[in-house]
Amino acid sequence: MTKLAATERVQAALRAAGLDTRVLILEESTRTAALAAAALSVPLGSIVKSLVFLADAKPVLVLVSGDRRVDEGKVARVLGAHEVRLATAAEVKELTGYPIGGVPPIGHEHAIPVLMDAQLNRFEVLYAAAGHPQAVFPIEPGKLVELTGGTICNITAGS
Repeated sequence: MTKLAATERVQAALRAAGLDTRVLILEESTRTAALAAAALSVPLGSIVKSLVFLADAKPVLVLVSGDRRVDEGKVARVLGAHEVRLATAAEVKELTGYPIGGVPPIGHEHAIPVLMDAQLNRFEVLYAAAGHPQAVFPIEPGKLVELTGGTICNITAGS
């Protein structure tokens, strides 16, 4: 999928949800949370990391602040799963239709349950990937929960 097609799919999902949010295409890479924060001149924690995990072989999208690390044990407890592991790059692409570094919280090829770490609520505006490693979109935490149907929980180390 081209950069334009991927970001347009995200933009279409935002429009379909009734949001007037625009996808931002940046000159700099936003492939990592640190790069995205630097490119946008925003706090690292306001960047949403969209991580795909497999919990007992079933996919789940985990949304966490850029300054936090996922605690796989907490994810397992929330889901009642025995085994939780980070998906490989190939699995992420197959499950979401997007490459690592550009996985948005919406607009996936297949519906995936979403867990959203409560630490994201520290910020008034979050920035999430928009389908390509140079694209993001701003969104309020409450809107992100509504948009994804995510479950808010404490799933990061130290939370």
